[in-house]
Order: sequence, then C-alpha cells, then structure tokens
Amino acid sequence: MTQGLLQWSPCHHSLPISIPTSKHTRLPLSISASLDSSTQQQPQLSARERRQLRNERRESKAGASWKEKVEEKLLEKPNQKFAHWKEELNINNLAREGPQWWIVRVSRIKGQETAQLIARLLARNYPHMDFKVYAPSIPERRKLKNGTYSVKAKPLFPGCVFLRCVLDKEIHDFVTELDGVGGFIGAKVGNTKRQINRPRPVSEFDMEAIFAKAKEEQEKSDLAFQQEQQLSAELKSSDAAKSAGDAKPKRRSGKASGPLINGSSTAKDKKLVIGSKV
Repeated sequence: MTQGLLQWSPCHHSLPISIPTSKHTRLPLSISASLDSSTQQQPQLSARERRQLRNERRESKAGASWKEKVEEKLLEKPNQKFAHWKEELNINNLAREGPQWWIVRVSRIKGQETAQLIARLLARNYPHMDFKVYAPSIPERRKLKNGTYSVKAKPLFPGCVFLRCVLDKEIHDFVTELDGVGGFIGAKVGNTKRQINRPRPVSEFDMEAIFAKAKEEQEKSDLAFQQEQQLSAELKSSDAAKSAGDAKPKRRSGKASGPLINGSSTAKDKKLVIGSKV
C-alpha cells in the first residue's frame, strides 16, 4: 500500500453518508452545507461606530433622550463635601458654616429649666461668644378655687431647645455634658469602624416658620384668656344684681305697723279679768 495525502477537489455530485445512530443520539431534521466563494466577510465596525449605533437604537426606542435622564440624575446627586470620610467625623468643620440654629434634646418635663441652665452656663464660661437660646412656650392660665389665676409655661416643642451659635467640638462637648441634656439632634455619619452623631443645622426658613407659629399660639392664648375674663366679669355682675334684688326689705302690713287699739300697749302690764274685752 502506498501512503500519502489525498488532494481534495470540489465535486458537484452527492455521496451517500451513513451515520451510526442509536436510541440515545438525536439527529437534526436536515443538514445542509453550501460554499460560496463569491461571499465576502462583512467589515468589522470600530468601537466608536458601535457606540453610535447603540445610542441611535436607544433614542429610537425611548421617547426622551437617555442622555437627558443621565444628566438629571447627576444633577440630583449631591456632591461630596469632604474628600475623605474621616473629615466628616471632625465636628470642628461645623464652624465653617458660621452661626447656625441647632436643636438640643432635653427633658420634656424640665425643658424650661434646662434652657435657662444652658444660657446661664454659656454666658459664664464663654462671655465673648454670641449665642441665643430659644425655648418657645405659651403661658397657660388656670383659675383656682379661691378666684386667683396660676400661670404655667406650656412648651410649644416639648423636649427641644433651639441654640444659635458657632458650633465647634468644644461647645458641642460642653453643652452635651450638662445636666438634663441628651445631645444634639442630627444624623449618624461614618462607617462600620467609627460612627458619630453629627448635628444637623436648622434652616432659616424653618426657624421663621417656628417663630410665626409661636406668635400665633401666643395670640390665641391671650384671646382665650380675655374672653374668659369677660365671661367671669359678666357672671359676677349678674350674681351681684341678683343678690341685691334678694336683699330688698319687704313691705310691712298696716295691721302690724299701726298702733294697738283701745290702749292695748298699756294693757301688757294689766292682768286680764274674766269677761273683759281686748
């Protein structure tokens, strides 16, 4: 036998091909193969051209441009204020914002006393610092049984005291360590390694709304007190008129007021005799 390579030549006639089959093998319904030397491969597109085609398909499918949606999302996303997460934990950075309103968490029962304590100790320990302590309250008047009125301050925002100052770590720690203070209202920042409660300032718009509400509640309380006083004055005047009418002396009858007839006044000392007439 001679060994060698057989040269392949295209033939146009079909040859029978026998394929072994079994019950586990699955054959396609039809097998077809064709060779066409005239067909040429399609030219490959560059990355820029493929990206342009993809963008055109997106714009044709969606009504609005997808670029506009991406730009809107980027505008809504807030920019990072700090380059590193540790800078956010530094409370001294709050002093850069200048004087702001902060909310201090206090006891709901002794809120007014705690506000006075904060103002007194800040003025004593930091005399050159400008600050304001605001605890809105409404005087609640109650009438006692003896007729007098007891005035008690009713807090408008129980458990909260507003402090306006330039906040840094020294002032933050000083206020937090006072008796009756539970800290500043804010949000936790940091990661799983370290977290702190970073105070959150109150905007000027919100503070103006708080001032307006306190003024409105004060006017309502004063109006209700005036109406109550007017009502009590009217009741007193009506009671006085009624008592004066009841105390008017009654008119005596003529028989009782007239003198006794036949000298009955002198007959008291005389003894009555049987058969005598009065």
